[in-house]
Amino acid sequence: MQSDKKALRRVAMASVIGATIEWYDFFLYGIVAGIVFNKLYFPAGDPTINTLLAYATFAVGFAARPIGGIVFGHFGDRVGRKSMLIITLVIMGLSTFAMGVIPTFEQIGYWAPALLILCRVVQGIGLGGEWGGAILMAYEFAPTSKRGFYASLPQVGLSLGVLLSAGYLGLMSAILTDEQFMLWGWRVGFIVSCGLVFFGLWIRLKIVETPDFSKVKEKNKEAAIPFFDMIKRYPRNTLLGLGARHIDGVFFNIFSVFSINYLTQTLHFPRDTSLIGVMIGAVTLTVFIPVFGHLSDKLGRIRLYGWASLITAASCFPAFWLMQSANGNIYLVWLAIAVPFGVIYAAVYGTVSSFLCDLYDARVRYTGISFVYQFSSVTAGGLTPIIATMLLATGNGDPIYICAYVLASGILSALCTYLIGRGDKATPSPEAFSSEPGQYRIPQADSTRITNPTL
Repeated sequence: MQSDKKALRRVAMASVIGATIEWYDFFLYGIVAGIVFNKLYFPAGDPTINTLLAYATFAVGFAARPIGGIVFGHFGDRVGRKSMLIITLVIMGLSTFAMGVIPTFEQIGYWAPALLILCRVVQGIGLGGEWGGAILMAYEFAPTSKRGFYASLPQVGLSLGVLLSAGYLGLMSAILTDEQFMLWGWRVGFIVSCGLVFFGLWIRLKIVETPDFSKVKEKNKEAAIPFFDMIKRYPRNTLLGLGARHIDGVFFNIFSVFSINYLTQTLHFPRDTSLIGVMIGAVTLTVFIPVFGHLSDKLGRIRLYGWASLITAASCFPAFWLMQSANGNIYLVWLAIAVPFGVIYAAVYGTVSSFLCDLYDARVRYTGISFVYQFSSVTAGGLTPIIATMLLATGNGDPIYICAYVLASGILSALCTYLIGRGDKATPSPEAFSSEPGQYRIPQADSTRITNPTL
């Protein structure tokens, strides 16, 4: 028993550290896109057009994530979770390092944005496979009654990754002149990623394969092609899962990525002030993610996630109103980010990992959660800064259309969550192993539907 607890703690630590490194790499790009890449990697022109182009390269990474989810999900369900985690971490680290040394448009012309896009695609493929593996290592090692809590711990890696990336850029903005920052300061954060990767590998090489997948492997019950098996046996869960996850991607990218550009370009707050606001939100989010992960074990994931989707979406209205009404008061701006992003949104992000894991059995779980999470990231995540920029221009600087878009996303997610909870009980497959040796069970999604039929 003591050795099991020790192994669980080691897995949880490895998942959090690895996820932190991967999200740091991914969102360092997102923050830099709106303040650096739009100026250095595209021809001189209209600032709005250049910002849209920079965010388009940001979206490319999201478009590549489903490819990584399918590819690494396939091998994660065929070969194992651990090996995929090691491969994806290396891919992320090398692509991020390469971004830090790409010459600018002035130096090599159109090769600059082309190389940037190539690295972003590779980075997206790596993250597409990373997320599912990190979540499953924690979820499948944990006792059934605590899977919500442990599956929420790798989610902390996202908020820590945002904190590190925003903190690094905030520090550089504070100690360097604008000229120094644009010349070389922003590059250091990408280059040091290699050192972080070596540390992450050292941690991940010490963990073992998950019990759930080990049972599948022992019985030779691996799916021949996990993606086709997932579509055949879980079409309804997959389709509704895509819609349920929408608010997660939209809200996160509005507050962690777009808000920095909005505060600096539209409301004319200093860059370091805006970054500090996001950092405060990230610190708060780090604290509350495991709280709501724990509550998902107690209250039920269907009910908690459905209501959280609606409340999170609605919080966008007072948040942007407070930013507009701040009149230079940085404390009001920080409050407008910290409460909705750090506290309310944590109910969504701290629950979504176990919520998606519950939808599939161990044979196709890596493929299932990776596909749903990463495919929905294309529209819900990567396109959000572009859509928000266009909606802001349509409103002549008034964010009301942005808030309406976020609210619509929340309603969609809540509706899909409700339908998942009201769905017919799925037929259990004999290959759906529980966390207990030699036993079978109905996939957790089914028991969730039975115990939590309504929002």
